[in-house]
Order: sequence, then structure tokens, then C-alpha cells
Amino acid sequence: MTAETLLSSAALASHGHGFDLAAEAVPAPSAVKLEGVTVQRGPQEVLRGISTEIAAGAVTAVVGRSGVGKTTLVCLLNGLLRPRCGTISVAGIGPLATEASVREHRRRIATVFQEHALIDRLSALDNVLLGLADMRHPLSPLPWPERLVLRAAEALRDVGLLDRARTRVSRLSGGERQRVGIARALVRRPDLLLADEPFASVDVTLVRQLGQELVHAVSRTGMTVVLVLHQIDVARTLADRIIGLSNGSIAYDGPAAGFDDAAQMRIFGGESK
Repeated sequence: MTAETLLSSAALASHGHGFDLAAEAVPAPSAVKLEGVTVQRGPQEVLRGISTEIAAGAVTAVVGRSGVGKTTLVCLLNGLLRPRCGTISVAGIGPLATEASVREHRRRIATVFQEHALIDRLSALDNVLLGLADMRHPLSPLPWPERLVLRAAEALRDVGLLDRARTRVSRLSGGERQRVGIARALVRRPDLLLADEPFASVDVTLVRQLGQELVHAVSRTGMTVVLVLHQIDVARTLADRIIGLSNGSIAYDGPAAGFDDAAQMRIFGGESK
């Protein structure tokens, strides 16, 4: 079976499942737990005494002003940064206290950063396949296995880019490149997906569609998602829960439906969102 046939099959496949963004929240076990976590850079405490739990199988949005520590929190959650004090514990692993535990944690997660880190000369499909590079020898002269090509095609379908699969990334728009980055993370089928401003470069008309596809992926796979967002309306619509940061601390931690004007004022003040 050719790659084109695989792509055609993926295009014809139906999602077959709906989802209800307003469904009643069901208590879930924690995927990640932070206790008294503090991060210091030079004399400044970027995050101070953060204690919270990330619910398994749910979408959590992190919001706050620029420079408040949202990206730092993502780096803590993906093991790129260690706290000065406090503990981070992951379901099935325990505290991220050793190099081995951090390696095991990072094997189970995927991260979408604001900088897409794509290879311009490769196609969208090939860039997504790089998310599976640990599943084949990097110097292998053989073509990618068809099952992995289909998996990459399905990830592109999930972000609405299947028709651009064979297009070189250098010819894609900024929003399309961002969506390829999301597909490259989704193709890993992670237990935990972290995304730092995943919709920043996406046209506003596509944000809700892409967000709904992401929520659908959560429903279908049961993965846990943490999104850093600056679009408060998107956070309220897509997330089960919102964590609001202010001055290095948590100013709001609760259901997205409860993130009202008063909570927004505590976090953003008079800043328009």
C-alpha cells in the first residue's frame, strides 16, 4: 500500500464521536501533582510556592500576564527545569527526583512550543513523522513503515492539514506551521500533552475548530492536556479547569465555568483580554 493510499484512507476515515464541551465534570485522579514548588532565576522568584494538581484525562488552561511564569510552569511539567524547592510527582512514576524518573516521564509526554522547530525542506508529513524518530533508527535508509505513515497522516487530519501533507513546510503559513507542530506532538499519543500558546499563530476563525479537534483527541485517547493560553474566551470554552497565575503565585485554580470577571480582574487587572 502506498503512502498516498494511506493518506486517502485517513481522509475518508470518520471521527465517529461527538463531545459535549458543557458536560458535567467528573472528579479525576491526578496526572501531576505540584507541592510547594518554587523556581528562582537570579534573585527573582519566578514561581513561588505553587501547589496544585493536574487532573488526568482533562484539559487544564494556564493563563496570566506576559512574564508571569506560564512558560516556566510548562518547563517544570515537562522536566526541562527543576524547582529550587518543592516536589513534582507524576502518576505511575512518583516524584521527579532522579534522572531516571525524569527520563521516564519525558518518554510519556509531548510538548508544543511557540517556536515550531520544524525543518523547512521537509514536507508536513515528514515533519510529523519526526515525532516518532525514537521508533526507528535515525540513520535507517529504509522508508518509514506504512503503519507510522498512516499514524502521521491521522495526526495531520486531526489538525485539518491532511490536504497539505506533501507540501514543504517552507511553503506553509505561520498558522499551518503551528498546526504541524501540534500534529507532531499528537502523533506520539502522549499521556500528557503540554502546549505553550498553541494557537498564537492560528487565524482566529480556525482557533475554535482546532481547539475542538484537540478536545476530541482528549476524549478519544484519554490523554491529559495543559494549555498555556492568552485567549481567555478559548480557555473558558475548551478547558475543564483554569489555573490563573499572578505575581508568581496561583490567583485562581478552579473550574473554567467559574473563571468570572472578578477572577479575570485579579489576574489581569485592567488589561483587556
